[in-house]
This record gives sequence, C-alpha cells and structure tokens, in this order.
Amino acid sequence: MRKAIITATVAALLASGAAQAQVSATAVAQTVPAASDWRTVAPENLLVIDTSKGRVLVELVPAAASNHAERIRTLANQGFYDGLKFHRVIPEFMAQTGDPQGTGEGGSELPDLKAEFSFRRGRDAGFVAVPSVGPGVRGLVGDLPVQTQPDAQMMVTADFKVDAHGLFCPGVLGMARSGAPDSANSQFFLMMGARDQLDGVYTAFGRVVSGLDVVGKLKKGSDAEDGKVTDPDTMTQVRMASAMPEAGRPTVRVLKASSAAFAERIAATRATRGNGFSICDVQPVAEVVGG
Repeated sequence: MRKAIITATVAALLASGAAQAQVSATAVAQTVPAASDWRTVAPENLLVIDTSKGRVLVELVPAAASNHAERIRTLANQGFYDGLKFHRVIPEFMAQTGDPQGTGEGGSELPDLKAEFSFRRGRDAGFVAVPSVGPGVRGLVGDLPVQTQPDAQMMVTADFKVDAHGLFCPGVLGMARSGAPDSANSQFFLMMGARDQLDGVYTAFGRVVSGLDVVGKLKKGSDAEDGKVTDPDTMTQVRMASAMPEAGRPTVRVLKASSAAFAERIAATRATRGNGFSICDVQPVAEVVGG
C-alpha cells in the first residue's frame, strides 16, 4: 500500500512542529557572478512539471539514486504523470503526487524499486562542504543537500568512497513509499519545509530549481485527513526537457556551489541566521531561459 510517505501519526507530529526559518540566497546583494560561475542543467536531468498553478522545474541528481532518477525519466516521457493529482499536500511539509488512482494507493505497472536511501560518494561527485548544525559532514552535491562522511575516510575504504544521503530540505524531491523499504514505484513528493525525520529513510534525488513558490500555491489538504486534498490541483504535463522540442524546452543554469559568488551568498545567509544556520537555509540560485 502506497498511501503516504510516512504514517499519519508521524505526519501529524511533523505538521505540528514550528517551520524552520528560511533565508533566500537570491535575496542577498552580492558580487555579480562571472560566466564561469554557472553550470547548465543537462536536459536529461531537468524535469519539467506543468501544473494547474504554474511550472515547476526540478533537477534530478542521478548520483544520489540512479534507479529512481531513471524511473522518473521513463514515466515522465511516457506521459504517465499527465493529468495526475497532487492528492496529499501538507502545509510547510510537502506535496505528494504520481498516483493514477488519486488516493495514494496506486502506482505504475513497472516493478517497485529497491531502496536508494544512501549512495557512495567519491571525490568526483563535486561535493562542496557547507558547515552547519547537524550531525556528520554537510554540504551539496550539485544542488542536493547531503550528509556524508569526511573525505579522509575514503583512504580506508575498498572503493575509495564514503557513504552519503540526501537531506529533506525545502525543494528536495523525494520518492514516496509504503512502510516497506523497497516499495517505491511512481509516487513522489516535493518538500516545502525541512524534515530531518525523513533523512536516510526515504530516497532524496533531486531539487526544485525554479517554481518552489508554485508548489507553495497548491491546494492544501485537511490536517484531520492527513493532508488529503479535496478538488486537488493537477500536473497538466510532465516531461524531461530532453524529450521536449528543442525550440520550446526551458534551459536552466545554476550558480555552481563551488563558486566564490555562491560562497558569498552562503556567508551572508550564515551571518543572518547565526548559530541556527542550517544546510536547509541554502537554496539554489538559478536562471531560466526560454520554454
């Protein structure tokens, strides 16, 4: 059964907690980035979700969960998600969709996926450390916030890699499942708040790079019914950018986490948040062209 990403009891507990304060990196006036400070999101990793409230662009991070990323690509390009509802939306938590039944209990005809709650990170992953509150070493792989082991640990592992897992910060893409770890299929959710209770026990494998405000405008569900939405908003069309006509596809460029310009934005946000600074306070800085 794929009713929810977590049990109703835990959902109620999380929903009752105070929302973590967010500071937008884009709101801070900093040095104008150089052309070399930007990277362009690969079209095969850019998920274009057109909804009844507007467009949401998500960058998949296959390094974190390659099988989950491929499942989303496959279903999106089949048109599987077109017309499906955001059947469960909990304010300051997440918006869940991807169920053809619209009840939270359905899935695709493809087999369920093996859990990819963590991944092995090598030096080639492009990890950028962002010291902040919380256990382990924290930082970014692309625009995905992660917790990992230190690079020095690579010297004593057989594959010269260390464990890492995505962190469920605002904008993170996660895969829904039932209580069984290997039960994810087609349903996914987009985070609107930070929930560390999900870290390492659900698969995180992408990040909203444009349209997080659109996610926030989706019709909300009732607390009494664990976020179930009456007359929900829908996904009108979902495709990978690579499957769209080149003339009409969006192009997104993201400020590199390794750039000095991005480091300045992190420093400004850290100064504002003080000792409470968290990796979840760091949002991608992106520009959308065309589409």
